[in-house]
Amino acid sequence: MEKSTSPGKSGILYGIAFGVIMILEFVIMYIIGMRSLVGTSAGVIVNIANYLVLPLIFIYLGCINYKKNLNNGFISYGECLKTGVAIAFIAGLIYGLFSIVFNLIFPEFLNEMISITKDDMIRQNPNITSKDMEMGIEMMKKFSNPLIVLPVTLAMYSFIGLLYSLIVGAIVKNQNPQSL
Repeated sequence: MEKSTSPGKSGILYGIAFGVIMILEFVIMYIIGMRSLVGTSAGVIVNIANYLVLPLIFIYLGCINYKKNLNNGFISYGECLKTGVAIAFIAGLIYGLFSIVFNLIFPEFLNEMISITKDDMIRQNPNITSKDMEMGIEMMKKFSNPLIVLPVTLAMYSFIGLLYSLIVGAIVKNQNPQSL
């Protein structure tokens, strides 16, 4: 009996690449200046890339890599799911850990984001009460806690990976007739 290769092997490589790209996007936006990007299409483009385009591309590439290079041209629907979720989980883990470390190294970043959020809240709703403003800022601070950032990031990217893996799996699956 032939030894099969784990789909996670393909997932590690593409998950690391995806995570590194998200970090590079964040660093570039930080260097350019977050305040100068508020209200522009740059933030929207980065969000679309991180939640729609990049996960789909990396999951597709990871599944194709597993199929062609690691599993003799075959990939089952389940292996697509494993590969895709592994890619998204690893990328989320890398990005979540980076976010925590970044906020520890640059604590002024959170204060800058709070200031940007306040300005944006006032711009969107000039009649906002100070109580509502404080409630929104407190919620933002709670979700900036490292004990919440990492699990939420992992859960969110794993779910995204699952959804996109379902789509990619339907496209690229090629069941090995000997395994049926």
